[in-house]
Amino acid sequence: MFKRILVAVDDSDMATEVIEALGQLDLIPESLVILTHVISPAESGLGQSADVSQPTGHWQHLESRLEDYCQEVNELFENTVDVVLEIAQGEPAAEIIRLAHIHQAELILLGSRGLTGVSRILQGSVSAQVVEEAPCSVFVVKSSPSA
Repeated sequence: MFKRILVAVDDSDMATEVIEALGQLDLIPESLVILTHVISPAESGLGQSADVSQPTGHWQHLESRLEDYCQEVNELFENTVDVVLEIAQGEPAAEIIRLAHIHQAELILLGSRGLTGVSRILQGSVSAQVVEEAPCSVFVVKSSPSA
């Protein structure tokens, strides 16, 4: 039984599959689910000129999605688990690992983008790095095959 689960989600369809996979786990009441989203440097606009305005609509959309995910988790477990939201900024794999240490997670749950070949080499694999460096077990959700 896992009592402290770090669930890493992004703003993609894969996040829904990660939440569905969480629902398949047999969590005991009062387990702690740390729902996290890492804002990557590219997503945050770091490194852009100060005179470039940031789209506020994107942040509002992201916040709304994360609140929806929290509600989904509460509904899945009929409000018997504690859900906290953690938003971090930085390199996704490093931040997920850092948060796992901070929260003493027993399991990390995240999705895989399914990158292969050159894309994987150039962009790196967040899930592969987390599996390699995590202080606990890692559950990687692969995307469902298209129908």
